[in-house]
Amino acid sequence: MTKNTPRFISYLRVSTDQQGRSGLGLEAQKAAVSGFLAGQQEALVQEFVEVESGKRSDRPELAKAVAACRAYRAVLLVAKLDRLARDAHFLLGLQKAGVEFIACDMPSANRLTVGIMAMVAEEEARMISARTKAALAAAKARGVKLGGFRGRAGTLEDVAKASAAKREKAAERAEALAPIFSRIDPEASLTLRALASALEAEGVPTVTGKGKWTAAGVARVRERLAMAG
Repeated sequence: MTKNTPRFISYLRVSTDQQGRSGLGLEAQKAAVSGFLAGQQEALVQEFVEVESGKRSDRPELAKAVAACRAYRAVLLVAKLDRLARDAHFLLGLQKAGVEFIACDMPSANRLTVGIMAMVAEEEARMISARTKAALAAAKARGVKLGGFRGRAGTLEDVAKASAAKREKAAERAEALAPIFSRIDPEASLTLRALASALEAEGVPTVTGKGKWTAAGVARVRERLAMAG
């Protein structure tokens, strides 16, 4: 590595302890980082792995990664922008701190586009939360009984948070399955039923970890992957 070759600090994040132990999601992120570095693996100085929700900004491993970037004058490298944060204020704060970062899925994005996309993502999350709360309020008005939380009646906010967590977990699992889908069906030419059979034959767990792969289950994963873009 020459003196002028940029150095990188990679930051990988998964949302649950189970994913952290099993490696779900991490391998896909590592593959993205390796693909980005392509032939200059020595440029990767350190790797930090965090098991924490992207909605929290008090993440110790990310703080260590940022500190390492300052120490080595390195660039913070993440597989996808949403692995870093969904909070526009946090992203912009990172930029103000003088730490450059690159998302492998958007390597050409500049500070303006990243800031705009982060704010759009934050607004989208707010709108999804608002729609979920409205739907739950309508259900409650119709007399639908909402589930309990720790021995108490669940509030609309409780249920909205639980629903959002469930969606995030499903999205994380779909992302982890992406490399397997690509390997089994690189041309995306298999029928949903055929791909489900192939997944079953390899013993790949479903999104929920229960039951068998079905055409509908494969379709849902493909839809989530398409939405993640």
